[in-house]
Amino acid sequence: METYQSVAVLIPCYNEALTIGKVVDDFMAALPGATVYVYDNNSTDGTAAIALEHGARVKRESRQGKGNVVRQMLRDIDAEYYLLVDGDDTYPAEAAPLLIDPLANDEADTVVGDRISNGTYGEENTRAFHGFGNNLVRGLVNLLYGFRYNDIMTGYRSFNRVFAKTLPVLSTGFQIETEISIHAADKRWRIKQVPIEYRDRPAGSVSKLNTFSDGVRVLGMIFSLFKDYKPLGFFSLLAVISMAVGLVLGIPVVIEFAETGLVERMPTAIMAVAFCGLGALLLVCGLILDTVVKGHRRDWELRVTEEYAKQRR
Repeated sequence: METYQSVAVLIPCYNEALTIGKVVDDFMAALPGATVYVYDNNSTDGTAAIALEHGARVKRESRQGKGNVVRQMLRDIDAEYYLLVDGDDTYPAEAAPLLIDPLANDEADTVVGDRISNGTYGEENTRAFHGFGNNLVRGLVNLLYGFRYNDIMTGYRSFNRVFAKTLPVLSTGFQIETEISIHAADKRWRIKQVPIEYRDRPAGSVSKLNTFSDGVRVLGMIFSLFKDYKPLGFFSLLAVISMAVGLVLGIPVVIEFAETGLVERMPTAIMAVAFCGLGALLLVCGLILDTVVKGHRRDWELRVTEEYAKQRR
């Protein structure tokens, strides 16, 4: 792809005045003809004005949080290919064609800019526990959703129009990267991972991430989507735990009854029955919700087919 008129570069921003001008210039140079959109999320440092001066199309999004910004971007902007990147100058613009070309060549529906494989994220990222958190989230998502991601939480990724227009964004904040990764794996989109060079923020630029609070939100998002996307597995796990507790409580009571003919620990016996009953109920809930989710998945597949049909017209 020699020119990139069909590409929309999406840059959600909150107080990135130090870097946004360079980021806009770099991506315009790396993707000739592409349109660069900067959505300002209540910045107080002149980010929007700087982006406008450098030739970006600028819009304000008043609902705070990256997830809210990305949701509105995908609703507002119509393009054939989308490149999502942060405005903090940590992702190399020269790698942008590597993320777009697999989409244009119909080799992938979404491309992930992988910071982990070549080791640059570990070298450049000096924030405590961020590497540990990334590894924890990646391990959980890979285990629960069956796709071997190298980098779950990268902010550098691309997707085609059908992927963008059928992506349900539920997140409000920095959970958006995890949500997109889970959606792509769960819905069996064609995913390609491209190693990129990562660089830490320049001096004076401050991260908006909070390691612990945002980490808790990301973990909550993982388990919430696990419940929504794979209810049989989620509720079966809870059922097994509940049944195990019931058996641990109940077996001594049964043994005691077999030896003496008496149930002397009646409260324990009642709790054992209650936990076993709860386990059975959880399993039934999982079976019912699994049927509902399969129906929703069929409806979603039909919607994707309709989007592809509209694109071919």
